[in-house]
Amino acid sequence: MTNRTQQHSPSSALSSPSSYASGASAASILTGAPDGHRRRRASRSLAAGAAVLLAALSTAPALAAPSAVAARTADEGPTTATTAGDTAHASQATDIATQATGTAAQTADAGARPAADTAPRTAHGRGTLLSITPLGRQSRAEIIAQAQKVGMEAGTARHGVAAYRLTYRTITPDGRPTTASGLLALPIGTSHRPLPPVVHAHGTLAYRGYAPSVGEGPDRAVSVLYASAGRAAIAPDYLGLGTNPGRHPYMDARSAASASLDMLRAAHSAAPKLGAVLDRTVSLTGFSQGGQVAMELGRELDRGADPRFRLRMLAPVGGPYDLDGSELPGMFDGRIDPQSAVFYISFFLTAQNRLHPLYKDPSEVFRAPYADRVEDLFDSDHPAEEIAGKLPSRLEDLLTDAWYAKLQHPSGGLLEVLRANDRTCDWKPDRGVRITLYSASGDRDVPIANTRSCAKELADHGAKATVVDQGADADHNTSFLRSEPSIARALPVAR
Repeated sequence: MTNRTQQHSPSSALSSPSSYASGASAASILTGAPDGHRRRRASRSLAAGAAVLLAALSTAPALAAPSAVAARTADEGPTTATTAGDTAHASQATDIATQATGTAAQTADAGARPAADTAPRTAHGRGTLLSITPLGRQSRAEIIAQAQKVGMEAGTARHGVAAYRLTYRTITPDGRPTTASGLLALPIGTSHRPLPPVVHAHGTLAYRGYAPSVGEGPDRAVSVLYASAGRAAIAPDYLGLGTNPGRHPYMDARSAASASLDMLRAAHSAAPKLGAVLDRTVSLTGFSQGGQVAMELGRELDRGADPRFRLRMLAPVGGPYDLDGSELPGMFDGRIDPQSAVFYISFFLTAQNRLHPLYKDPSEVFRAPYADRVEDLFDSDHPAEEIAGKLPSRLEDLLTDAWYAKLQHPSGGLLEVLRANDRTCDWKPDRGVRITLYSASGDRDVPIANTRSCAKELADHGAKATVVDQGADADHNTSFLRSEPSIARALPVAR
């Protein structure tokens, strides 16, 4: 469930949060050695050990995260905001509710004629676009350099890209109206050709400032890379991350998918205002937690959640699709790094307890001194480097005896929560949907058993999924780096 974070550098590196605590160089971060193993070799400090768990496909801010854009109130129409110093876009800060703005992504006279918006009516105006914030442009050369710096191949880059933060309406896990944000990246100079949308779902993030539309890290880098080939790249921040209010409901697949669907809807509305046209067919990918989100979103699209979109391709990497049968057991049988297990369990239990009461007081679950601090650590406002030194390195030191035993033999409400989030592969995609599941037998964050379980569930419904094992020498992060070129080549592009 962990993925990547960047160093304190304007151009992020694919890394574990252990880089924050250790000051590791970009070269050492990109060696592909398992994060937990590398940290134990370099330092056994508690800070580095705890940080390794947040090896999420995350986007830490470049030096400092851009300030959050205040969410629009429910009665506001969509507006175009500009960031300080972005003079190239400042003159375009017009009311996009009444006038489509010309942007760097597409020229106003490119001839794009978006089809009439046939958006279905949704509760609480879900997917309604509230604002567009330009985040700047990158040339093809800059995109290639950025991708290579985080260890990704960039052979598919063809165009410069303009990036935007979208703010839109969505719902909370219990159905109440809220707002969310996400990244939209559009290629420059593709004229009026419809752009195939690709949704990239990010992995585990504890800090809202690392989300794709806020932090200039690997999630933005891979999204921009996908867009550069001639696609509309969409990267949701999820609830409680980015500029969104509240705490992140970690590993709640349903709400992550609903926020992602509404981000897709918002992108559909934003595109013509930016001179672009989105194709109907949608491809989904994601890493770690994002793999689970991609499968759940695919399930909803395939069910016809929005008739404007048709699922074409699924290509998730290292997703925790089987919490009850693979992920949770792996935390106790040695398949998952002990320090990673501490982080995942802490984040998961505190987040899920807000949705489905599992305990009345943290002291029932967590030992002292962690019971007094663990819920506050996961409030979406603490970066990995702050959390790092405040958790132990073993589950035995984190959990009470009762919960140490309970997690090995889940029952009651805990089992219900696990099973509710283990349904993401329990469906039958249409025959035309291409499914490739990427993982690595060397992954000690999300064991490959998760992917094999997902493939089996799909097969039980008569759907064939290709499983790609990136090898016993590939850790969690490396599994993504090795999978990205194949995904980038397989995703459809504007023709």
